[in-house]
Amino acid sequence: MPDTIEKIKCLIVGSGPAGYTAAIYASRAELHPVVYTGMQMGGQLTTTTEVDNFPGYPDGTDGNAMMEDLKKQAERFGTEVRFGVVTAVEFSKEVGGIHKVTVDGSKQIEAETVIVSTGATAKYLGLESEQRLIGGGVSACATCDGFFYKGQDVIVVGAGDTAAEEATYLSNICKSVTLLVRKDYMRASKAMQARVEKTPNLIVMFNSEIDEVLGESVVEGVRVKNNQTGDTQVIEVTGVFIAIGHKPNTDLFKGVLDMDDTGYLITKGKSTKTNLPGVFACGDVQDKEYRQAVTAAGTGCMAALDSERYLGALE
Repeated sequence: MPDTIEKIKCLIVGSGPAGYTAAIYASRAELHPVVYTGMQMGGQLTTTTEVDNFPGYPDGTDGNAMMEDLKKQAERFGTEVRFGVVTAVEFSKEVGGIHKVTVDGSKQIEAETVIVSTGATAKYLGLESEQRLIGGGVSACATCDGFFYKGQDVIVVGAGDTAAEEATYLSNICKSVTLLVRKDYMRASKAMQARVEKTPNLIVMFNSEIDEVLGESVVEGVRVKNNQTGDTQVIEVTGVFIAIGHKPNTDLFKGVLDMDDTGYLITKGKSTKTNLPGVFACGDVQDKEYRQAVTAAGTGCMAALDSERYLGALE
């Protein structure tokens, strides 16, 4: 029924640093934003125990506390934060058109602008021991967490450019880095492979996989299996960095919004504009290069400003 359809000026889908920052700016611009958090309220950062590299926290903080701070700040300016999942979209192709969104399979919303900040999900190996120790030594972001392993021995899992980049980055911080490659060759570019080979404290183990991450509350080591011989060995490390890629949370927008061949939303130039008028994208959902909380927050600001300017031009 038409009277059950809620009308919103600015709808924000996702609640990580990008979504909450967009909400702060949008609410201060009197756009009366509504945020739907998705299933993971606060986004990827809530899986990080310590955050030391976000500006404004001289003594550091933890991911959950930081996201709660951002949420409270957005709410202080009038943002309405709701727990719910957007399950269907019908975006208008016309300038000034109304975008139709379904939440939790039933609630109907009509929005003048939509800011997509659904983020990306790090790919993990799927081991029980790995999942249990996420935040206790298992990480999917070397640039986020590498500092905590200064002078220690760590392992990186992966074979592509990201794995090679993270391994060489960690080699400048850590005592030693062991790179586990599942096959007998790396997929990384020749230039990245050359960097790996020239790094003295970086060891590459081919045909190798993690059989189990060892430790109760924190990582104490890994049991590595040679997938050719079946032999196993225990390597004592304090950090395990999984670098096998990320998956942008964009399945909902396939065939609707332009995306690259890996599923990241494409935005125009230096803006957050998508291919559809009044629909903007920010954060990790459109950034496969940096994937940092501070860069996500920056694009969240941009999305809110783009949204405000879009609406202003319609008046």
